[in-house]
Amino acid sequence: MINTDVLVIGSSAAGLVAATTGKRVNPQKQFTVLTMQAKTLIPCGIPYVFGSVSSTKNNLLPAEQMFEKNGINVIYDEAVSIDREKKIVKLKNGEDICYEKLVIGTGSIPKAPTWLKGFDLNNVFSVPKNKVYVDEMQEKLKDCKKVITIGAGFIGVEISDELIKAGKEVVLIEKLPHILGLAFDTDISIKAEKALNERGVKIMTGIGVNELFGNGKVEGVILENGDKIPADAVILSMGYKPNTELAAKSGLEVNKMGFIKVDEYMRTGDTNIFAVGDCAEKRDFVTRKTCPVMLASTACAEARIAGMNLCKLSAIKTFSGTISIFATAIGNNGYGVAGLTESIANQEEFDIVTGFFEGIDRHPGTLKDTHSQSVKLIVGKESGVILGGEVSGGLSIGELTNTIGIMIQNRMTINSLLTAQIGTHPLLTASPAGYPLIKAAEDVAGKLCFNNN
Repeated sequence: MINTDVLVIGSSAAGLVAATTGKRVNPQKQFTVLTMQAKTLIPCGIPYVFGSVSSTKNNLLPAEQMFEKNGINVIYDEAVSIDREKKIVKLKNGEDICYEKLVIGTGSIPKAPTWLKGFDLNNVFSVPKNKVYVDEMQEKLKDCKKVITIGAGFIGVEISDELIKAGKEVVLIEKLPHILGLAFDTDISIKAEKALNERGVKIMTGIGVNELFGNGKVEGVILENGDKIPADAVILSMGYKPNTELAAKSGLEVNKMGFIKVDEYMRTGDTNIFAVGDCAEKRDFVTRKTCPVMLASTACAEARIAGMNLCKLSAIKTFSGTISIFATAIGNNGYGVAGLTESIANQEEFDIVTGFFEGIDRHPGTLKDTHSQSVKLIVGKESGVILGGEVSGGLSIGELTNTIGIMIQNRMTINSLLTAQIGTHPLLTASPAGYPLIKAAEDVAGKLCFNNN
């Protein structure tokens, strides 16, 4: 029998942050991490293994070093059951771990489209967060010339772009009218689509795949309209599902989407068990509805909350909902979104005003590598509270997107943004006279004044 004060299952972003935060807040407690992965991949970096970073060796979380530095024990094995009454986790090797507090960070796994004929052919790949699988996938793809990616979410778009850089012929197929259609409004999706197409990816939207064909090994796909497209490999990027089988078997409640139900402290129905990351239930910060968002950044935020509340609750350290901050890059073009998009706000029947500004990301515009930059803000008409925003531009848009996220979380109003003080520099930011967030806010303010007259 192994005894520990706190047991964390999972060593990816959520498990890593939950363990290190918990140990920082409770240095006197013994922490143990249980993981099946000897090496943990950086989840968001997996697509770039196939091009930019060239190998999984260059895309590893420094989990082992961080656990050792913080005095956290690590056990490499698999949890097969949880006895909540006795507070015991049974391992695959037959050993038991006795805990006082348990954190479940079992993450997510690719959805397996078992309904799709031919999904189990050789050279048909999913994109799991598993180093051994990704290494084997990368090796097999070396001899493949023509690759089809099914699904144009973030993973599908990014891996297609990387494979083009690696010299492959890539076709990206998406059932929705545009790529990244679940994350962005149409105007941003079209910009991303154009950029990806210009880089050599052939994009087919508004159509699905009926089946994959081949004799043992995949030879192509058959579309809904009957057209056949040849391929040496097919990548299934059709979303992920929460990995909650272990939790469900122990009797912990999961919601209709399959996520472990948690409160704002990240506690499950068993107050001695917390759940964080892709396996844990999410609520949208603005709509308050449960949602299927799976982001490493959200996972880390949840993990910090859980780590700080493991041994005693703090009423001011809670997770009040995901703001859904997404960002991606195609070449030197960046695209980001935080909070509600305009289409979702209208769908949810919010009374909104939008503001828009397009300028450049540095000043003056004659500087080398200056990039166009646009911001759209979604604002509640009655309150003036910022509900969401979308950004497109160069590779500097990441922090601009995060800034919008902070404004949403703090329920900032357009007036607060109009009176905000900012720092600018010619090589780093847009002009203080044309700062995109403030100019977009001015556009909103003008519309609000017009509506009030």
